[in-house]
Amino acid sequence: MEYSPRFRLLPTTKQRELLGWQRNTVRQVYNHALYRLDQLPKDPDQTVRQRVWKVRDELPDWKIKWDEWADVYSTVLQAAVERIYHSITGLAQKRDNGHKIGNLNWKKPREFQSFTYRQRGFELDKKSGPDGRGLVTLKKVRGETLEIPIRLHRNIDPNDIKHVTVKQEATGAWYASFSVERDEPEKPDPEDIDPEDTVGLDLGVLNFIHDSDGRSINRLDLSDDRDRLEREQRSLSRKEYESNNWYKQRQRVAEVHMDMRNKKRDYKHKLAHAYTTEYDAVFVEDLDVKSMLEGDGNARNKHEVGWREFIRILKHHGRKHGCHVVEVKPEGTTKECASCGVETAKPVWVREHSCPACGFELDRDFNASLNVLSRGLAELGVGHSEGTSSESPCDSAVRTRAPLSSTPVETATAVDTVSVSASRVVESGSPALKESPKAASRAG
Repeated sequence: MEYSPRFRLLPTTKQRELLGWQRNTVRQVYNHALYRLDQLPKDPDQTVRQRVWKVRDELPDWKIKWDEWADVYSTVLQAAVERIYHSITGLAQKRDNGHKIGNLNWKKPREFQSFTYRQRGFELDKKSGPDGRGLVTLKKVRGETLEIPIRLHRNIDPNDIKHVTVKQEATGAWYASFSVERDEPEKPDPEDIDPEDTVGLDLGVLNFIHDSDGRSINRLDLSDDRDRLEREQRSLSRKEYESNNWYKQRQRVAEVHMDMRNKKRDYKHKLAHAYTTEYDAVFVEDLDVKSMLEGDGNARNKHEVGWREFIRILKHHGRKHGCHVVEVKPEGTTKECASCGVETAKPVWVREHSCPACGFELDRDFNASLNVLSRGLAELGVGHSEGTSSESPCDSAVRTRAPLSSTPVETATAVDTVSVSASRVVESGSPALKESPKAASRAG
């Protein structure tokens, strides 16, 4: 399994200039490689990979022709050329999925933000400086070796690092993303999973998550950040385009965007970590977010919630912690009764489910999460045969379960349906410092 933790770099003014020079030089190499690729004669017997690698082999000649390019580490330039191949492959996948795609274009300075060291040319020294600090050594940056302070907010073994990508955000801040490989833990066999160790998640707008254990987790309140963003954008619109004041104000707008993005991402990672360490299987709706955003009304709130990003993060934590994350069909989860299966149409403003067939009454989202759980159990094939219990998994799930024993969300209530405020999210500590409850129970 490969993942890329990101850390903040703290370069000096001179180091910022050198990093900016290298980023721009790598951009020039990328643009020239794209130009050379278009010049190559079309050969039907050659694959895209072969054509791009043929362009990459011209790098030594380019270094002789343009002396400054020789002041950049060789693997950095190679990665820039190979980036074209990865971009073409990504576009081809989108085309195969029915999307309209265009062609790769030259990158403007504002559009090219990163460069990558592969395998060598960099070092990480965790012992330099106070706790939580270290040094990243980058070789051959305009012919110099840079030792840049780095903020290490989590434990990382330098021996596990394969690549490092240095990126400058629109705010002007520099970050280093380390590509780390680790063994992916084995997931439990579906036949050995207890239905009580599974959970279904209903994703919504009013409440971010309502799960089959009765918890209702609120979405983040970003109203103050949104007001600040509107003020900064109004100020930006009054500045002369590309003037010094315009660039300064543009950076302030980018900082607000980054603050909002970081808050949402941090919140989703903590929730995903809590669910995948507590349960053996997590079931979630396979939402078609694109069509939902194209529908009538409420598009901004739907986009801001970020369901698809949360599902992606949930799958990442599932692989990381050995938890099954299964997407189920979302059609009818709200209408269908979790007790008898009869469908009842309900407008959006009706928040309670009341079945006219069996009289089953429950919160609308709670009912949907139970249907997600039932479909997920059938999809995964969890061992709940009729001979083992007279109670169906859905009937068992209707009963309110105990709250999570280890979760980054502090729950102040513990009876019936639990409502958790997004403002109560706190840092629960490094997962490397303590064993997850699920792993501890298995060890026992």
